[in-house]
Amino acid sequence: MLILKNHKIKNIKKELLSDNWYTLNKFTFDYQKNDGTWETQHREVYNCGDAAAVLIFNEEKNKLVLTRHSNTCAL
Repeated sequence: MLILKNHKIKNIKKELLSDNWYTLNKFTFDYQKNDGTWETQHREVYNCGDAAAVLIFNEEKNKLVLTRHSNTCAL
């Protein structure tokens, strides 16, 4: 069960799409937009164990900095 403190998200459904090498889950939920209306959204989450993601943000230009990525994941 997922417990959220964010009251703008409700009716979370988790569906397992793949469990071959790592897990791939699809989350479906209702999201309340700023105008008060609700819309259903979907996200797919690929879980490959311990990992991290970092977004580099340039505050002066108000833009994300995109870089090339080298994955050194061990098999």
